[in-house]
Amino acid sequence: MISTSTTALDPHRVQRRSVFLLSSAQLLSGIGNGATLSIGSLLAVDLSGSDAWAGSVTTIMTLAAAVAALPLAGLAERRGRRIGLVTGLVAAMAGALLVIASAVTASFVLLLLGAALLGLGTASNLQARFAAVDLADPERRGRSLSTVVWAVTIGAVAGPNLIQPGAVVGTALGLPAIAGPFVFSAAGLLLAAVLLFAGLRPDPLLLARKIRSTGDGAAAGDGAAVSAAPARKRSLSEGMRAVRASPHATLALLAIVAAHGIMVAVMSMTPLHLQQMLGGSHAGHHGGGPGTDALVVIGFTISLHIAGMFALSPLMGWLTDRVGRTSTIALGFALLVLAVGLAGFGQHSTALVPTGLVMLGLGWSAATIAGSTLLAESVAQEQRVTVQGVSDTVMGAAGALGGASSGLVLAWVGYQGLNIAAGVLGLAVLLVAAAAAAKRPAAEGGRFTG
Repeated sequence: MISTSTTALDPHRVQRRSVFLLSSAQLLSGIGNGATLSIGSLLAVDLSGSDAWAGSVTTIMTLAAAVAALPLAGLAERRGRRIGLVTGLVAAMAGALLVIASAVTASFVLLLLGAALLGLGTASNLQARFAAVDLADPERRGRSLSTVVWAVTIGAVAGPNLIQPGAVVGTALGLPAIAGPFVFSAAGLLLAAVLLFAGLRPDPLLLARKIRSTGDGAAAGDGAAVSAAPARKRSLSEGMRAVRASPHATLALLAIVAAHGIMVAVMSMTPLHLQQMLGGSHAGHHGGGPGTDALVVIGFTISLHIAGMFALSPLMGWLTDRVGRTSTIALGFALLVLAVGLAGFGQHSTALVPTGLVMLGLGWSAATIAGSTLLAESVAQEQRVTVQGVSDTVMGAAGALGGASSGLVLAWVGYQGLNIAAGVLGLAVLLVAAAAAAKRPAAEGGRFTG
């Protein structure tokens, strides 16, 4: 049963408010991801004593995000976006505290457990982009989604650059310097969870479901009490069948998964490559680790990469709506191929590697925003949340595979070889996306509703 008050809700007003709240939470929670991406591999090497574990934190995070994606989507399907998102953020806050504990106790196991819980925050942040389109008009889906993606820019870019301030805070609190940034991470995640729990009312998914069931453009309720009957639980296999039934959904999922796998594989090994290139220590002595200069360069490079991922996402959303979903996907993979070429063949340059990382972020942004928008509108309304969960599950699995294999590939063929391998995959998807774009009207944009 749908519970409402007597005050009419304007779906457009609720949509604007929801996007603002989702964006604000993304900004706060982005600090956690930024810190983990920049120093997680270094902390893993330090605590494990081996370079072979450099990609373990990224791998565990992405694998946990993949495993949690469908359960969190199921929770959102039954209880609404608010409960699903907050659950992931609270788990991630606990993960940040465990990472701090791992540095204090020199426990590699605690680090991996903390990384796993941080992965639930990653899953929550990914699903926030889909929450932005629950009430969006078709012609503005790309821009609504990209606004929430963009909001993570400030927090995520700030995260790696909080290494030095975090070290000061950590020292003041009696913690190892490398654990300091995670104090900021835990605080940001807590604030994001509180903001969504208190403010995301009415729930955009439940309100969209009510509007669809009543066939009315406005719904009753003042935001405090819009609810709906629990949705039927759907399985991973059911979601995959829905994707396979739509060529557009299949292309969208391919683009999302391949872009994420390429990005994670290259990005996760870049800090270690830069550390070795700059002559920093990586021998795995507790309390040792890379020098301050190396940390600054690594933090700056990862900040540029994350800026590439998120800062121009409104432009990618605009292109998605105006130029077309498939054309923007093709653009994204062209940028990814260019990125790995710059980083791989310029592997000894402190200018070309950061430039390649920026392009890597831009390519990921274009492919992910366009792919996510295309996916959301290419399946039936009642299947969307499940398919979105499937998307994030497979996306996370690809990231975990990329993170796990990248360390081995780096050891076998070096940083250049890693980038060449990523480029081959990117080129293959580029050809598929370009062929699909050529078959669709150039101005598909918001007129395509699935």
